[in-house]
Amino acid sequence: MTALVLTAHGSKDPRSVANARAVADRVASLRPGLDVRLAFLERSSPSLADALASVDGPAVVTPLLLADAYHARVDIPRQIANCVTAEQVSQAPVLGEDDRLVSVLRRRVTELGISRLDDRLGVLVVAIGTSDLAANARTRRVAPKLLAGTSWAGATTAFATHQQRSLTEALGRLRRQGARRIVIAPWFLAPGLLPDRVHAFARGAGIPMALPLGAHDLVAATVLDRFDETAAGRAAA
Repeated sequence: MTALVLTAHGSKDPRSVANARAVADRVASLRPGLDVRLAFLERSSPSLADALASVDGPAVVTPLLLADAYHARVDIPRQIANCVTAEQVSQAPVLGEDDRLVSVLRRRVTELGISRLDDRLGVLVVAIGTSDLAANARTRRVAPKLLAGTSWAGATTAFATHQQRSLTEALGRLRRQGARRIVIAPWFLAPGLLPDRVHAFARGAGIPMALPLGAHDLVAATVLDRFDETAAGRAAA
């Protein structure tokens, strides 16, 4: 049996770690009998190396990451290459801008009591951001997708790694698009230190902020799709 090694970034914040464990539990509940292991790239345990060492047989490292940036492109491949069972390990794609995840984000916004028919609403999608400009460009696809099935005035993207400048400029863009009210939709999987910084900005600006994606069933289903795609490709090779 091929094991699914769900690999999260890791954090000093226990809420982030707890969310990763909850996603792993959701994945296991959706696929009884699948060997689901949880690993972290840094700051939390078990490490990816330790998780892979505990697997007896083939494994697919499935990133619990939204962006195809440094951790997916460099960090995970390097750690896989350094493990003794590297020839039995494959890496799945990141979760990316999957429509199911965008639908969860849209739901998080409406959970604030906001109607999908509110044509005065502007949505500020805030993501982590990276030095990889191509990855940031892919993340920007989330905002226009978020508008599907709504009458919202507009949506745009800002990156929390350039918080003050990026968020302030994005607010101006939304207001120029005709938004009279604004809400922040965090393109984060879990609460943590960086989302807290965004929340502090939102509170200071008097803007409501939705919850992160969290351990939703659609997050777990997307994880399973990435695993299945990679495991099937390995079996056919």
